[in-house]
Amino acid sequence: MTELNVTLDNLPILECLGSETRVRMIEMLREQPMNIKDMARALGISSAIVTKHVQKLEECGIIRTENLAGKRGIQKRCTLAIERMTLLFRNEGDEASSNPDRLTVSIPVGQYTAFDVKPTCGLTSHEKLIGMLDDPRYFADTEHVKADHIWFGSGYVEYRIPNYLLASQRLKTIRISLEICSEAPAYREDWPSDITFSLNGTPVLTWTCPGDFGGRRGLYTPAWWPLSSTQHGLLKTVTVSEDGSYIDGVRMSDVTVTDLGIAPRKEITLRIASPADARHPGGVSLFGRRFGNYDQDIEVMLEYGD
Repeated sequence: MTELNVTLDNLPILECLGSETRVRMIEMLREQPMNIKDMARALGISSAIVTKHVQKLEECGIIRTENLAGKRGIQKRCTLAIERMTLLFRNEGDEASSNPDRLTVSIPVGQYTAFDVKPTCGLTSHEKLIGMLDDPRYFADTEHVKADHIWFGSGYVEYRIPNYLLASQRLKTIRISLEICSEAPAYREDWPSDITFSLNGTPVLTWTCPGDFGGRRGLYTPAWWPLSSTQHGLLKTVTVSEDGSYIDGVRMSDVTVTDLGIAPRKEITLRIASPADARHPGGVSLFGRRFGNYDQDIEVMLEYGD
């Protein structure tokens, strides 16, 4: 589920949904992927006008396109890039800061505390590459904390989440929101990857990402970054509650917060992994607030109860 703050920074996306034609296109793509000529025929307008609307929707990360060989040359096929979007009129961080039973923390993608990665791999800040491409040794470079985008073909990165649980409290929910996709050489939008999320050493769920997304620049991807490389990911929300583990509200496993062994005064570890022996060993790409389509790092919310 994509969450969008109603702010001036997100005005281009809000304006994108203010067109009857674009909304009708979204309705059609909800049923199945379509090429531009088919949409133009269904809408009763020219392919040139549909192409302009497609460009707008793609720039806002609502749809994605790919060129496919057809009977009469190359066709541009359009599919929805997100399943649902929630508009946030109140800043959840402000609400959480006034709630003693809720903690929110933002973790930059470069501030991992452990790793074991294999090529293709690399990391970059918003301004420049950090070290050399496809050399895992640079994941230990002191500059790694400045990374806004990291990627690896297999392996894992691990983060520490602060835990202020009191002896009289229990953890009810952990929610993790992040922009993520597969990792292919250059990019490939048909490159599935089985990505496993673990908390405190316990695998909570495995999600299959459909691909590694490129072809158009991400909304926050810097201008110097080559268009031939990965540009953005998908915004995904992992939730572990008292009744199971979910991704974007879809139940994925029976693992609950009580299975994680979370104790007062002990930090929580988050591991994001793409095992080399997975059915779809397609790697991981992570995006921070100055890369990709979403102005955020890895956002974690922990909700406590008595």
